Amino acid sequence: MIFMIAITVICLVQSDPMLVVYTKMDGRLEEIGRTEVILNSLEPLWITKTMINYQFEIVQPLVFRIYDIDTKYHNTPVKMLNLAQQDFLGEAFCNLSEIVTKFNHSLSLNLRNGSGHALQGTMTVHAEETASSRMAVEMTFHCLNLDNKDTFSKSDPFLRVSRLSESAVAIPICKTEVINNNLNPVWRPITLTSQQYSSRDDPLLVECFDFDASGNHELMGALQTTIAQLENLYKSKAGANFYSKKGQKKLKGQLFLDTFQEKVQHTFLDYISSGFELNFMVAVDFTASNGDPRTPQSLHYIDPSGRLNSYQQAILGVSEVLQFYDKDRRFPAWGFGAKMPQGPVSHCFNLNAITNDCEVVGFEGIMSAYSSTLYSVSLSGPTLFGPVINKAAEIASHSAQYGNNRYFVLLIITDGVITDEQETKDSIVRASDLPLSILIVGVGNADFTQMRTLDADLGKRLQSSTGRVATRDIVQFVPMREVQGGQVTVVQSLLEELPGQFLEYMRTRGIKPQPPQHASAPPAYPPPPQL
Repeated sequence: MIFMIAITVICLVQSDPMLVVYTKMDGRLEEIGRTEVILNSLEPLWITKTMINYQFEIVQPLVFRIYDIDTKYHNTPVKMLNLAQQDFLGEAFCNLSEIVTKFNHSLSLNLRNGSGHALQGTMTVHAEETASSRMAVEMTFHCLNLDNKDTFSKSDPFLRVSRLSESAVAIPICKTEVINNNLNPVWRPITLTSQQYSSRDDPLLVECFDFDASGNHELMGALQTTIAQLENLYKSKAGANFYSKKGQKKLKGQLFLDTFQEKVQHTFLDYISSGFELNFMVAVDFTASNGDPRTPQSLHYIDPSGRLNSYQQAILGVSEVLQFYDKDRRFPAWGFGAKMPQGPVSHCFNLNAITNDCEVVGFEGIMSAYSSTLYSVSLSGPTLFGPVINKAAEIASHSAQYGNNRYFVLLIITDGVITDEQETKDSIVRASDLPLSILIVGVGNADFTQMRTLDADLGKRLQSSTGRVATRDIVQFVPMREVQGGQVTVVQSLLEELPGQFLEYMRTRGIKPQPPQHASAPPAYPPPPQL
């Protein structure tokens, strides 16, 4: 998700100050803006705003540096100033998420000198969403004359819309439902927010697939377009031809727009800044297929050099992003598939064995509890997701009964195929009515084809054993090996759909952003059973 954030800053230093704003990318500082120079001011309030893209799925460190501009350079354009020739007054650090989660989008920071020692000056950073961040487009698509990909019946088409990055990488942002046995499908309306499509002229990729339950969907056609071009297509009432893979051949199948409507919506940050939280939970696979943790070949091996294994990478990456949206930063952490000391195999046990409490403090607490648990349990099996999903759903259901402004995110990290596939599907379908999303990371080299059926990104919502269909898509599955080394990280792939799932839950229930409640909140977790 991308928001445009405008930043203004106040600080308490007397001089001729100018502020320079940096973002930190891969350990490097990248300048993104400079303010004007305020002459002889003790409490400068800069007018110039710095624009920055807010991306929920990554941590965005910011650095603010203040310089005293020498008198002889007062007539020099600020962009032309050589900072090495100016006096450095101090700097402050924060993450963009720390600003936007505040009720008034304002954060006070203490200034420090170049050695990191505290100074007397303070700085207040304020962020605002631009009006365009609230724009969304609702569209209804239909197709005519699609090529049939099936032998004994007609294809089952669905559309997937992706945003094309500057390097032409397709990032999926929306999809339709599957229409069975139909070469002239009409889909339900879809909504794209401005955070998803960025601008009206940024390239989009629309692909039509023939759904296959195995996840190996066959491409029926694709075309590149923009929001502006789609609006023109709607106004012209004409169709746009699909092309074969990589645009090699023009196909007879065409894409049409039946509706195109722009509207204003509450954004993800509207909810977050008014007191809504994302509460993070994690469940770790301790089945024997991971290998003996004492050997370097094990997926659970703790490297003495400090190199993180796949489980640690997933825990750290996701929790580093989500911690800013969880006020108390107390995270339930469970394990499954291990034999307890002097006990049977458990498919949902607390990682925090010291206090036997499901919660740990911060991502450091998760990492510590995970490491200690490895050597206190015996890896076993089978691999069952149902118990941990049901436990997370119980917590989310209990919270929803009290009307808390909480949305829960369960991260499951696993190395293999689940044994309770239908039970897992039943649990997910039941949980689709709750304020809950499930992120699944596949580690190792197992065949994860079965796992993909849990993710409605395949174009078809889950169905329970009783025939009930999930009310919404709440699962995002990512096999770590398929994204490692790519331009999009595992964490980005996992989290890119989360704001959309959050907004879908809130909007379909008519829940609007509200000022934060100052009264003490009821407990988030069910009381212990009566003995």
